[in-house]
Amino acid sequence: MRCCYRETYYKCGDYLEANIYPVYKQGTGRRKKSKPTPEGKQKLNELASQNKIIRLANANFTSNDLKVELTYSQDHHPVDDEAAARELRNFLRRVKRFRDRNGMSELKYIAVTEKGKKLGRYHHHLIMNDMPLKDLVQLWGNGIVGTDILQFDENGVASLASYMMKQAREVSGKKKYTRSQNLIDPQPVSRDAASKRKILELAADVECRAEYEKLHEGYFLAAASVVFNDTNGGVYIHARYYRKEAEFCSRKKKRMNRQSYLPGQSTSKGSTPNLN
Repeated sequence: MRCCYRETYYKCGDYLEANIYPVYKQGTGRRKKSKPTPEGKQKLNELASQNKIIRLANANFTSNDLKVELTYSQDHHPVDDEAAARELRNFLRRVKRFRDRNGMSELKYIAVTEKGKKLGRYHHHLIMNDMPLKDLVQLWGNGIVGTDILQFDENGVASLASYMMKQAREVSGKKKYTRSQNLIDPQPVSRDAASKRKILELAADVECRAEYEKLHEGYFLAAASVVFNDTNGGVYIHARYYRKEAEFCSRKKKRMNRQSYLPGQSTSKGSTPNLN
């Protein structure tokens, strides 16, 4: 069978996710397709869900927004999965009404529910737009609320989103995460990729940033990984990029340009700065 390569990529705010994969054109003879094992299919589904939540988080949230953890006190702990899901839904409704009444922007969120393996205790992890902690505490009312600002790096908030999916558990057979319907859902763009020879060169050296960055002008490579398929001989490349003007890049430049002076310290021109 003839093989060519395609690329599908997603633009997610300051970030870009790209997948390069082989496409086989059937010849005169037919070859039986190999089906993934149930375990392999589950892993593929989990990876797809993880990448989906990363794209949603990078496309819809900024460093002004929050990661939130909701826990339960002993008196308020849910009796089962459905009760935990209901408590989360009711909390999100209360937050939405509160934001509407107080003239705040529309609630945006991604949420997962975790059930501890040892004690079976429930808690919820969320990414949501900013609001005061004291209001979240009052609106939750079932236990402790922990919050922190979102911290972006070369991969956006991929590490946080991956952690959330790893901790999540399916509740009553439903999908592992819930989200508000007002989120931007990055759409795939597909195109022919480079030649097979070029793809093999990229796969051989995932640290060759200059070559990867030629594929997406205006972006820096954050990370790339490669999978070689022993069954079909294909090469699969997954890469993450960030824009050169990304917000976290601007913060890094400001920190690098910030100079600290001690009393009497000379500047590059030999003068002493006025600290008064």
